[in-house]
Amino acid sequence: MQADLNLLTVLDALLEEGSVMGAAQRLHLSSPAVSRTLGRIRKVTGDDILVRTGHTMTPTPYALGIREEVHRLVREANAVLSPSRELDLAALDRTFTVQCHDALTSSLVPVLVGRIAEQAPGVRLRVLAEHSADTDGLRHRVDLELGGGTPDLPEFRSETLGTDPLAVVMRSGHPCAGHLDLAGYAAQPHVLVSRRGRLTAPIDDLLASEGLHRKVIATVATVGAALQIAAASDALVTTTAILCRPLVEAFGLITRPLPAESPDAPINCNWHQRYDSDLAHAWLRDQVRTTLTQVLAP
Repeated sequence: MQADLNLLTVLDALLEEGSVMGAAQRLHLSSPAVSRTLGRIRKVTGDDILVRTGHTMTPTPYALGIREEVHRLVREANAVLSPSRELDLAALDRTFTVQCHDALTSSLVPVLVGRIAEQAPGVRLRVLAEHSADTDGLRHRVDLELGGGTPDLPEFRSETLGTDPLAVVMRSGHPCAGHLDLAGYAAQPHVLVSRRGRLTAPIDDLLASEGLHRKVIATVATVGAALQIAAASDALVTTTAILCRPLVEAFGLITRPLPAESPDAPINCNWHQRYDSDLAHAWLRDQVRTTLTQVLAP
């Protein structure tokens, strides 16, 4: 026999109110409906539950013995079906996994960690590097993915949190440090940042439209690796201006504006739809959004 959990709700009301009429009023049901359910409860349990004593109803010893347990079960079932819509940050104990490239790790993550530690000391961040290929990490182990891409499948959500203009990074004594035009830009060696190892970028289409072609001497997976090459050579690195600033300064490099009209790079936050109504996850997204606005501010 499959248990009908609705019987517990009626049984709880009967034991609390001590009458069919009282239980019916409490549950907003008719007295005949509650009487029929009481009959079903008696059949399931093999006990009378409530028996008439004069003008009142008296619970049986079995009913008295299970009253607290029934009330607890109903209360817990209601809690499961009506989750709290309030988030207690002081008591929140959770590990969030964020995947992003190294420029975001160096610029956004330190500020984000400080914000989270101040508001929710029980929360931990696990920061993973970008993978060289598309994975299903958002389906299983990654809470948030930060970067320029957006997932195609409808099960994922995406929000553009901001944009970052492109800049050209070079060593301080570079021949183009004083003046950089499009022809001079194309004439220099270049290092590309691509997690997939691509040897071209959208800027190459722009150069081609001007009859220019640049020489790519290397492609690397991280901004840090590209800047290391730039620091030891005349190679140029085209990357985001603001998010890469901590890495650029750490390597003692300088930036110059990209000598061409180019759209700013988007910064997207991606997550799986199962977290849409998760209060803690929504709070994390808000912290990332606020932190990025702070980092991108002039």
